[in-house]
Amino acid sequence: MGTPQIGVLALQGGVAEHERMISSLGARARKVRRPADLDQLDGLIIPGGESSVIGRLIDLAGLREALINSISNGLPTLGTCAGMVLLAEWIENPAPGQRSLGLLPIEVRRNAFGPQVDSMELSAGWHWPGEPEGRIRAAAIRAPEVIAIGAGVEVLIRASIGGVPRILGVRYENLIALSLHPELTGDPTAHRALLALAATVGEPERLPAR
Repeated sequence: MGTPQIGVLALQGGVAEHERMISSLGARARKVRRPADLDQLDGLIIPGGESSVIGRLIDLAGLREALINSISNGLPTLGTCAGMVLLAEWIENPAPGQRSLGLLPIEVRRNAFGPQVDSMELSAGWHWPGEPEGRIRAAAIRAPEVIAIGAGVEVLIRASIGGVPRILGVRYENLIALSLHPELTGDPTAHRALLALAATVGEPERLPAR
C-alpha cells in the first residue's frame, strides 16, 4: 500500500486537528463532505462536535447510506466523542429526532460527565488486543460514556472518573470509538491504531468481514 488516504468527515466539529494528526503520521487526509469523497479511502475519522448536528448534516449531504455501506463493508473507522455517539447502535438519551448510524453494538450516554465547563484532560490505560498495555492522553469535553457493550466489542480504555470506573474507548471489528479527544492533546495512539487497521484491509484473518 502507498501513502494511506484517510478521510475526515468535514461537516462540523474538530476536523483540522484530525487532519494535522494524520499528516504528522505520514498519511494523507481528505475531507469528506459528499458520497464521492468516500471513494478510494483507506480509513475514515468521524470527529467530535455536536452529534445531533452532525447527524442532521449527514442527511442533508446525502451521506447516510454511503457512510453505512462503506463502514459496513470494512472501511477502518475512528470515531471520537460525537463520532462515538454517531457510530453507536443505541443512545440512552438522544436529542429530539436524533439518529445514529447504528454500526457499533454499544449503548452510550451523551454528555455523561457534565457541561463543557467540566472538561478535563486525563491519562488512561490503552488495551490494544495482542499488544502490551500502553497509555493514552486525551481531553474529555462533554464526553459520552459507554454504558453497555454487545458481543465482540473489546474495551480499549477504562478510567475512573468521580471514583467510578468508566468505559471510554472500544473496538469492534473495523471500528474504533473513543469518548475522548486525543487529537487535542497530540497523542497519536488512536490514530496509529486506525492506520494499523487500514494496513490490514484485505487480510481477513486479522480484520474479519462484517
